[in-house]
Amino acid sequence: MTPNKRDVTLADLDDPFASSDSWRHARPLRYAQYAQFTGPFQLEYGGSLPEITVAYETYGRLNAEGTNAVLICHALSGDSHVASHNAEDDPGWWDIMVGPGKPIDTDRYFVICPNILGGCRGTTGPSSINPLTGRPYGADFPIITVGDIVNVQKLLIDHLGIQKLLAVVGGSLGGHMVLEWARRFPSRLAGAVAIATSARLTSQALAFDIVGRNAILRDPNYQNGQYYGNGPGPSVGLALARMLGHITYLSREAMMKKFDARRLEPHQIQTLFEVRFNVGSYLAYQGEKFVERFDANSYLRLTLAMDLFDLGDTHEKLCESLRPAQCRWLLLSFTSDWLFPPFQSQELVRALVAQNKSVTYCNVPSECGHDAFLLPNDLPVYGTLIEAFLKSLLLQGGKDTDGGTESLEDEDDSLLGPSSIYRHHRLDYDCILQLIPSGASVLDLGCGTGGLLARLRRRGYRRLVGVELDPQAILACVERGLDVIHMDINRGLGIFADDQFDCVVLSQTLQAVTNVKHVLAELLRVGKQGIVSFPNLAYRRWREELAVHGKAPRMGAAEGFHWYDTPNVRFFSIRDFEDLCAEMNISIEHQVALNTELNCVVTEDPNLNADVAVFVLKRK
Repeated sequence: MTPNKRDVTLADLDDPFASSDSWRHARPLRYAQYAQFTGPFQLEYGGSLPEITVAYETYGRLNAEGTNAVLICHALSGDSHVASHNAEDDPGWWDIMVGPGKPIDTDRYFVICPNILGGCRGTTGPSSINPLTGRPYGADFPIITVGDIVNVQKLLIDHLGIQKLLAVVGGSLGGHMVLEWARRFPSRLAGAVAIATSARLTSQALAFDIVGRNAILRDPNYQNGQYYGNGPGPSVGLALARMLGHITYLSREAMMKKFDARRLEPHQIQTLFEVRFNVGSYLAYQGEKFVERFDANSYLRLTLAMDLFDLGDTHEKLCESLRPAQCRWLLLSFTSDWLFPPFQSQELVRALVAQNKSVTYCNVPSECGHDAFLLPNDLPVYGTLIEAFLKSLLLQGGKDTDGGTESLEDEDDSLLGPSSIYRHHRLDYDCILQLIPSGASVLDLGCGTGGLLARLRRRGYRRLVGVELDPQAILACVERGLDVIHMDINRGLGIFADDQFDCVVLSQTLQAVTNVKHVLAELLRVGKQGIVSFPNLAYRRWREELAVHGKAPRMGAAEGFHWYDTPNVRFFSIRDFEDLCAEMNISIEHQVALNTELNCVVTEDPNLNADVAVFVLKRK
């Protein structure tokens, strides 16, 4: 990513008023374009609009094949100005993500960002003139849904002559639009990037929106929604709604860091609101700044559209809602997000996985709360994942390719800990490849950087999924165009159905597992067959290291881990594992002993002469 003078830096966040809103403004959008559509347009809740104007901005160029278009869907209070167009332009709300050399690279992609229906930055909304009355719609602007918003976006994409989008990208309410695009117009997008979003709001999130709307509606200056040109409008109610909403965008950790040390030292600002506490002056500033650039009626209509969005309250309903989708998916959540908690993204992942959709998921470690996807703190993780996903989509272009990473195919996955142990060639992979039935669907638990899955794909296997805990390893898988799910296998594989895969692999990971029996049981529940490889502690050289020299053997990774930095928590032998299988009533269908130091198969006394074992397992 190439920084420029307008990039947000971590230092900027030390500004006492810095937030995800810091670079938004009400100034004219110099690069906005407008598309006019003549109706009438029927809306999902029964109303209609006689005509619609869409304000949008574009970045980069559409390639000759028309395959590099990326639609960005903004969240509740965003607009078309996603990024600056040049050094003289105002920064956009996602300047850290969009631009030349950035994760959504405008030298590579044709980026389109429209202001959404119901907004107040150029697209038809409550502050627009109703051509039937000659006055602003105000409160008469009809109820809209996320589906209505997406239908209007499709009008724009058709208007631009784009047959198929490379990807639709969006967070929060924008993520709802991504979900809706994928199910309404499945043939019109190759990829979907849904960030910090959900199938529907939690009741807690819904409650915050209800209180915010009441603050606006009960403001005496609301004037039944017809306040345009009639005084200040419901500025107090809108500011309160934004203050309340802003609390939900932050995390407890972020607020403690920002406000606790100076709790009783408020910032000196001119405001109508309480400023006894530091956090109070911050919220007052954010609320009053928001009023300068946003319309209260738009806030009412857009929060209601988000609240009405509902793909189902059960796994079965959610599966049905997402069934039409044909694209590849990247879903991202953030660990400290309590407005759109990670479990909601995981529900989406589970529904997609249940239908064997192509999906990658990462729960990004973060202290920034819901706003994390708009801030630079965790950009090295979420930004790089999005960058790699888009590149793999573009490079694949409907073809089976490894996204330009062929050189990784015969490398190890050793650099990232317990998922693998060798720095170069994986002899156990060679063995496992021979043991997996031709054409089988494969789930690789602790898949590391995807070396085994990539080799399987080169051999023509099609249904391949990885599970990994390390976000950096997930990134490597995404760069290869592989599907990988971020999860801790010690907690089970509940996201997967019984017998969903022909073969489940657990290679060089069992020694790092804390819940061994549960993981093995889950492996054989999800897979019709299991293949497990692990280091054999009874190996002669390791025995001698301990018995003769009195030192812990260095097992795994190139020269081996030290006892104090090893990720391995289990040290067991081939015989130990055989005893466990007998205890758990697991059938050992086949086993292979390997000496990776001599690069050979061991047939004589494997418990003594093999440093790695491979077992093929089935339920009895």
